[in-house]
Amino acid sequence: MNTATVLARIQELGAISEDSACLTRTFGSGAMVKASQLIAGWMQEAGLLTRIDNIHNVRGRRVSKNPAARTLVLGSHYDTVVNAGKFDGPLGILMALEVVSAINIELPFHIEVVAFSDEEGVRYHTTYLGSKVLTGAFDPSLLSLKDAAGITLGDAIQLMGGCTEQLLHDKIPADQWLGYFEIHIEQGPVLYEKHIPLAIVTAIAGQQRSQLIVKGMAGHAGTVPMEMRQDALCCASECILIIEQWAVQHRDQVLATVGTLQVVHGASNVIPGEVVCSLDLRSADPDMLRKTHVELAAQLADVCEKRKISFEWHVVQETAPVICDPELSTLLERSIPAAERVKLVSGAGHDAVAVSAIAPVCMLFVRCFKGISHHPQEDVEAADIEVALEVARSFILQLI
Repeated sequence: MNTATVLARIQELGAISEDSACLTRTFGSGAMVKASQLIAGWMQEAGLLTRIDNIHNVRGRRVSKNPAARTLVLGSHYDTVVNAGKFDGPLGILMALEVVSAINIELPFHIEVVAFSDEEGVRYHTTYLGSKVLTGAFDPSLLSLKDAAGITLGDAIQLMGGCTEQLLHDKIPADQWLGYFEIHIEQGPVLYEKHIPLAIVTAIAGQQRSQLIVKGMAGHAGTVPMEMRQDALCCASECILIIEQWAVQHRDQVLATVGTLQVVHGASNVIPGEVVCSLDLRSADPDMLRKTHVELAAQLADVCEKRKISFEWHVVQETAPVICDPELSTLLERSIPAAERVKLVSGAGHDAVAVSAIAPVCMLFVRCFKGISHHPQEDVEAADIEVALEVARSFILQLI
């Protein structure tokens, strides 16, 4: 197996962006289409039966001679966040491709390497579009979602050459799955601080993404006395600090992030009348996720009531925590030297979340530089990739 090939391809793929100033590759963009063609070419070079499906997943299949064979899927995503790093997603695709290329014996199961088209959910604010199509869980009502320019998801798919009516036919039926294996950078500092290259993922935290709307009364910045204002931004600021305080108090159980803040019709000489912000809650404990929602909703509503400001909390998306398959994880664990075995819960979401609804899943984390992710400084050492490639190969061979 060639670590240099993986790194060279990471750099080549990372140069494909819709923004010349940074790496941004969102669903349906010209950059994503160009990247898909590059990945498809690499799959074809590896001798895989290659196609791009209707949601623009790139899929390379190695077919077993076993007539009763099921399919082991290896993969990750090739879309990115805005101003992204090069390793989040593509590392898992390219390592999977390298491992499969290096296995030169007949296998009793099919292998399909999948580069998922949309895991991050940047453009349409809903995650796992690619993996939901692969598992047959895609909801056709999503086709009416619109991006910031008013383009629907359905239109975006058709502009890429996909057929929305065929999306449900791109699935791998549940009874044909052997399992799912994903390699991914840790996106956190634990492995870096422990000086250990790899970790076995035991679970993936559940998520709740919400939109909070705080409405007060806009007014002239120079004429409304401070004590008579209904300033939505000041109220939202107090709410955000309450959210942070709750998460700090329960730091071992939950994470909370307000990542976007919009002052509606904001101007320097206008008292903010309406503020819309996002809220991302994560926990591996579903009860804690529910408790956090209930407690925060009550506290934020109380703050708004005292300020005579209206408050709305709209849940946009929810995913339950996922427990990785014990049997697959045990095989993965056996492939790692005992002295270096570390187990982690992933606070980040992955395509494994969508796949877990119909198939057993397991994941391998690879150490990343200082735990940095969703940032241009994302980096992985060649030595860690080399170790991970050997572990992945050993894991697959244990399934024979």
